[in-house]
Amino acid sequence: REGEKINFHIARKDGEEFGMEFKPFKAMICKNNCIFCFVKQLPRGLRKTLYIKDEDYRMSFLYGNYITLTNLSKEDRRRIIKQRLSPLYISVHSTNKAVRNKLLGNTKAPDILKELKFFTDNRIRLHTQIVLCPGYNDREELQRTLSDLYRFYPYVLSIAVVPVGLTMYRKHSLHPVEKEDAQDAIKIIESFQKRFKKKHGDTVVYGADELYIKAERPFPPLKEYEDLPQIENGVGMVPLFMSLVKKLKLPKTLQRKKRFLTFTGLSFYPFLKKFIEKLSEKENLNIDVIPVENKFFGASITVTGLLTGRDVIKTLSDRIGTHEMILVPDTVLKNGENIFLDDITLKDIEEALDVPARKIKSTPEGLIKGVTGEGQ
Repeated sequence: REGEKINFHIARKDGEEFGMEFKPFKAMICKNNCIFCFVKQLPRGLRKTLYIKDEDYRMSFLYGNYITLTNLSKEDRRRIIKQRLSPLYISVHSTNKAVRNKLLGNTKAPDILKELKFFTDNRIRLHTQIVLCPGYNDREELQRTLSDLYRFYPYVLSIAVVPVGLTMYRKHSLHPVEKEDAQDAIKIIESFQKRFKKKHGDTVVYGADELYIKAERPFPPLKEYEDLPQIENGVGMVPLFMSLVKKLKLPKTLQRKKRFLTFTGLSFYPFLKKFIEKLSEKENLNIDVIPVENKFFGASITVTGLLTGRDVIKTLSDRIGTHEMILVPDTVLKNGENIFLDDITLKDIEEALDVPARKIKSTPEGLIKGVTGEGQ
């Protein structure tokens, strides 16, 4: 307390609770004004917690939240080193100070190369990301950034290149990542992957799944993603899913007579459809999958995790037909709760469509368990 260590000795019986509750810390708030900030592209009427712009090294260490290192005090840096808060997740975007500060909308942002040097010199390991914004940090700038990050290996554990997400509510005139942009980025990524592999035996730099989908390029083999360090950033999700499909062991008894309906975003639809078609053909299951276009955020947002309950209801209402159960992927719901981004609940879905809804894990096994009712 106030820099002084205080020790308590507590005596309790086996099974007896300590009788103490720890107050959750208040998250430090981001002071940047990023031109691509997704929070600032959100309309009104969503879950309140979505509007919080956290920039907290503690949440980076505990939960893998990305931070820009723009609001750290000397005490924060000292604590990170002393308590070995490693790894941290760092939004680099560009190692060109002028470009990065423009992207962050923060002229006072510190030099990221100096920040990275400080932490790596003190043996703090880092996962990093580059949100690719055409015209700002792509092509030569992307090459420069990857070259600079290359110097910090092995303390830079991974680098994810992720296409910028733009909703219809954006105020800045940013351009989305198009097919040619994605193809160019992948060429650069692959050249650095070869360098890392040849010299260190690790891939280190990865392109997000969405890049390969936009570029209409096949995904690398799953083994190239190592231990999937950036999967929460949309890197390797599709290859992992397709790999799990091949290893899937089906139960002996399946509900073949009941008609199921599930849905997904436009990006993942071709992959899920292929799996379900093979499953239906082989096992004679009655499962249909519907692609849901994101009308709420705009057509450029194609990932499943950003679908709203309203769009799901609107899309499925015309397709429900004789289906007897809706299988809802957990990626569209808040962790631990049955609530969509727009506060629509699973119960709201059931009432609107007049069909029972069942939450499932977004894996091949999760889909099968949704059909069998296992774990429900």
